[in-house]
Amino acid sequence: MKKWIKKPVLKESVNEMTKKYGIDAITASILIRRGITKSSDILYFLEDDKRFLHNPFEFSAMEDAVDRILQAQEEGEIVLIFGDRDVDGISSTTILYEQLKSMGIEVEWRLPGGNDGYGLSIEAVDEFYKKNGTLIITVDCGISNNAEIAHAAELGIDTIVLDHHNPPEQLPSPAIIVDQKCEDSQYPFHDISGAAIACKTAAALRFTKSELYKQEICLLTARKENEENVIECMKVRNLVKQEILVQKIVPLSVPFSKTKFLSFLTGQQIFVWDKSETMKILNETFGSSIEFNVLDLRNEVSKIFPQFSEKSLLDLKKASILAKYNETDGTQIETFFNIFVTYINTVTAKQFPKDSIQEEKDFQLAALAALADIMPLKDENRIIVRQGLKSINSGNARPGLIELLSKLKLLGTTVTSTKLSWNVVPVLNATGRLGQPELGMKLFLEEDPYKRDKIADEILEMNCKRKELGQKAWEIASKTAEESIKHYGGKLCVIIDKDINRGVSGILAGRLTSTYKIPSMAVTVVDGIAIGSMRSCRGFLLPPFLDKMSDIFINHGGHNLAAGFSFEESKMEEFKKRLEHLCKEIELNNDEESENIEIDAELPPQYLKPEILNIIDRFEPYGEENPELTFLSQGMKIQDGILMGKPDPVHLKLILDAGETKWPAIFFGEGERLHRDFDKGDFINILYQVQRNVFNGNVTPQMILSETQLTNK
Repeated sequence: MKKWIKKPVLKESVNEMTKKYGIDAITASILIRRGITKSSDILYFLEDDKRFLHNPFEFSAMEDAVDRILQAQEEGEIVLIFGDRDVDGISSTTILYEQLKSMGIEVEWRLPGGNDGYGLSIEAVDEFYKKNGTLIITVDCGISNNAEIAHAAELGIDTIVLDHHNPPEQLPSPAIIVDQKCEDSQYPFHDISGAAIACKTAAALRFTKSELYKQEICLLTARKENEENVIECMKVRNLVKQEILVQKIVPLSVPFSKTKFLSFLTGQQIFVWDKSETMKILNETFGSSIEFNVLDLRNEVSKIFPQFSEKSLLDLKKASILAKYNETDGTQIETFFNIFVTYINTVTAKQFPKDSIQEEKDFQLAALAALADIMPLKDENRIIVRQGLKSINSGNARPGLIELLSKLKLLGTTVTSTKLSWNVVPVLNATGRLGQPELGMKLFLEEDPYKRDKIADEILEMNCKRKELGQKAWEIASKTAEESIKHYGGKLCVIIDKDINRGVSGILAGRLTSTYKIPSMAVTVVDGIAIGSMRSCRGFLLPPFLDKMSDIFINHGGHNLAAGFSFEESKMEEFKKRLEHLCKEIELNNDEESENIEIDAELPPQYLKPEILNIIDRFEPYGEENPELTFLSQGMKIQDGILMGKPDPVHLKLILDAGETKWPAIFFGEGERLHRDFDKGDFINILYQVQRNVFNGNVTPQMILSETQLTNK
């Protein structure tokens, strides 16, 4: 039996968190046990609003990318969007294609099909050149396509790279690169999907409709502090902070011309909050002879938010949701900036309501991609996924997705991140794995619902074939896996077989890694090219490992724990020799932690009420770096127990007595334990997750048991 671990938490820490964030003690203790204690991290577990997403223009190259696309729009250029064959690539391509199409740009898309390799190809560049194309935008790929991008430049074709994979030592050139993992990207979060970058690029393009695009404005606040006056200024461009200047000045102690404000404010469009009070303090500070041309933003904001009309910045700061997530006390200029951004976004949404509808559709695909690419569900990924799920569950599932949900019998249920991950993602991924990712694109872009329905059927059939190929690959691998592990000193599993379908090599590598708890790779050969997928675990990072063989690869790349590569079949023996040498350098973290079960909270029987679902919902979405909550309850009385399952009743359903509430508890695959390990009337300690059970339209909570212990209470 695995060891049950419940980390201790200080009562003082729980009380402090409940008071600061207005949450219950159970939620606070879960956050602390999971190491989520920084305000900037807690924010993404307690807030869902889109305003907490990072601004697209925080990418240092986003404005350049947007300007190049606007140039293509203005000059009537032909644009190619080149994506990848997986869910993230299909989603990225769809998002950007729909946006460019809505702008009237002549745009086409292309995904690698059949036996095409990963990323942009010379063939794709040449074919696009023959069509007089002048701009290629890669999505979810491109960061390692140095040769292809250089070739495009030789033909007079510009390239924008929208990618999220680890960059190589030498970046492709010439190209505009938007990749948060590049050193100079300046983007604050490194773990978003390719579709999220496409989503942000689409949002940045929509922002160009605003009069504020590329306009630098200045926010200014002034207040008294003891014997000094505090003047704060912030320059803002595309709703992103640029520079901040703060000075404390004794009134009339220094001429305005001798301060840094002269150069900072010259030529600026200046916004203030409460013009009369601000001017009074400025005149007191610098004398009445200095003229400031300012616009009172409070008057404009009050037209949208009347409740702000008589409020000072200090009042608004105290009431601000964002204020409680500041590690420091925060400043009035920060409060002013947050109000300004909220105001502009609200006005823009009212001006362009169709953009909000499109944004909802984008979030659904970005949510799907985040789950498919196993992005960590922290920071803004949580809001992206929650917004996507909210849109789907509100009855607004986008065309294509609604057909899949219907055929998978998920319509009418509460769609969760787990349901998308286990049901929708594998089905859509099957199109790319079997060399027909264009079916996924057509499913999302087809306007005729009858045709979409037919495409959805075809994709489901393809998924059945994918399962068969996956099982065949496992049968091949399982015969030699242990021998391979022994050959590589217990640190690596390598399966090389031409009978493995390239479309399931990633699935196979993942299954080998999960089964044997070591990094694994699956390699097949197609038309003289060896194509491999690698998956990792226990803290071993793949990019540095594969980089050591870059001289024999045609291309390689990916993420820290999932990557791919290809090389000429003639180099197979050299590849094997390299692995024999490199495997000696592999260092794996101790795997003992995987034998433990981390308990998020202990719930006494009297706490077990249906309201616990509110806490379950708060920690949604679940997935990478945010597993489902595991609870402990002790001394639960078994009121009844029955066997479940067809044709063999191997599962167990217990009814547990929690006082006011009787809880159904499902124990999968453990039917034989009834009457053997415990029986009706016994008391047990349990580890479990809480889920919703939907039957005939009724929703009730139920436990999913993972471990039990008999106790005397």
